Amino acid sequence: MRELNPEETSLLELVDRLLNKGVVLAGEATISVAGVDLIYLGLNLVLGAVETFEKAQERRAS
Repeated sequence: MRELNPEETSLLELVDRLLNKGVVLAGEATISVAGVDLIYLGLNLVLGAVETFEKAQERRAS
């Protein structure tokens, strides 16, 4: 892949590149009252094209 200039980039191009490579997003949040943790929320999200995951599976299998 070649590097894009700012005038060549668009949101569509960015999303296309992210899905072709695959992206992992991780986050967490804690809700607490008076220093006591009440709720903990952890989030792991994997985004990618089906073809990307299939290629990764084939590489692992061989």
